[in-house]
Amino acid sequence: MPRYKLTLEYDGTGLVGWQRQGNGLSVQEILETAAERFCGKRVTVFGAGRTDAGVHALAQVAHLDLPRETNLETIRSALNQHVKPHAVSVLNAERVADSFDARRSARGRVYLYRILNRRPPPAVERGRVWHVGPELDAEAMHEAAQALVGKHDFSSFRDTMCQAKSPVKTLDALEVAREGDEIRIEVRARSFLHHQVRNMVGTLKLVGAGKWDESDVKKALAARDRRAAGPTAPPEGLYLVRVVYAED
Repeated sequence: MPRYKLTLEYDGTGLVGWQRQGNGLSVQEILETAAERFCGKRVTVFGAGRTDAGVHALAQVAHLDLPRETNLETIRSALNQHVKPHAVSVLNAERVADSFDARRSARGRVYLYRILNRRPPPAVERGRVWHVGPELDAEAMHEAAQALVGKHDFSSFRDTMCQAKSPVKTLDALEVAREGDEIRIEVRARSFLHHQVRNMVGTLKLVGAGKWDESDVKKALAARDRRAAGPTAPPEGLYLVRVVYAED
């Protein structure tokens, strides 16, 4: 059966995340239902990243096998028709080799976390940013973040329910910058632990608020204990913005 690579965007509000679960509607289930309506057969859709409940994506990647060769524009249009009324959109469909795997073939992932740092709460961006009223020092957050870049044991930033075999990950970049009222945190790595990005953001928020400094972040990392780091940032500010493959 021919294999197709899909590039997707979605609003994770109200969904249980990427992966199909029994306690609510997931992005995977929405796409699989759409694919079945399109081709008349059950189809499994595999994603590059298992985004959590409430987390968004600007360029999630998935793959699926269809019963027959099909025009790419037909696939995109049909899936977008059948995912309605959910906030999921197929941006692009590509024919790929049978060896392509959205998750296993990925060489890296890029996430963006958005903090709206102003006193008034969001209206248009409600559910899409973490609103923090008191002013945060983005420069201090960026400097402290560099202590987390590189290969480390990230047990202090790992959710207690994480199923990864090892807490050791290599963080390629962690950049914090202010753009007006928004603080944007971009993080790049081959892969991440469960809640790792949100736990790092929650920790850096303590730095921005003047409660912690870079030495506290280093101590938290060295402790290898989730209790030593900061709180978990809420999901609504997190976006999967890119999945990197060898051909990129």
